[in-house]
Amino acid sequence: FCGLLLTTAKYNLKLKTSTWELRRVNFRKSRSQNISAHKRFTELLEKHEKEQIDARVPIGRIITLPELKSNPFKERICQVFSTSEQKDGSLTFEDFLDLLSAFSDSATLEIKSHYAFRIFDFDDDGTLDCADLEKLVNCLTGETNDAKLSSTEMKQLISNILEESDIDKDGTVNLSEFQHVISRSPDFVSSFKIVL
Repeated sequence: FCGLLLTTAKYNLKLKTSTWELRRVNFRKSRSQNISAHKRFTELLEKHEKEQIDARVPIGRIITLPELKSNPFKERICQVFSTSEQKDGSLTFEDFLDLLSAFSDSATLEIKSHYAFRIFDFDDDGTLDCADLEKLVNCLTGETNDAKLSSTEMKQLISNILEESDIDKDGTVNLSEFQHVISRSPDFVSSFKIVL
């Protein structure tokens, strides 16, 4: 029980630290980048919403952005960056800036891997378990009948992922294990980006 509390406390501290670091990255963005981001955000607003300071763009409009449209994780990305109490994936301008900052070239490996982990943690429990990994694989391979893996293939792939990533052998991948794997992937930082 103490171990669970300690793990939860570390995860929450890491989350708060990453959010602070992400906001720090925001302030490094140039004025022209912020203006460009604001222009793109306001293009997604209805005419009557443009006057509201705390306007939220619904997830349905966010995912129409060309930069997200073909991303298999587009809904999950919106859910992770949304601060909506309704958990509806809608974004404020500040949420939108956080999303762009995490996917920017100036975001660190730690920030990018932290948000990638959160995006892949579909049940938001702080670990990537077999169900999360199956959803992850299905998002990447497509869920059409001709692209979908058989049950046997999926089990074998998840077993291989856990064999490679699950250092403590608890049947899940935690954030530090995920970051360890990502640190050995040289193209992760350059491929985990969205450019407006």
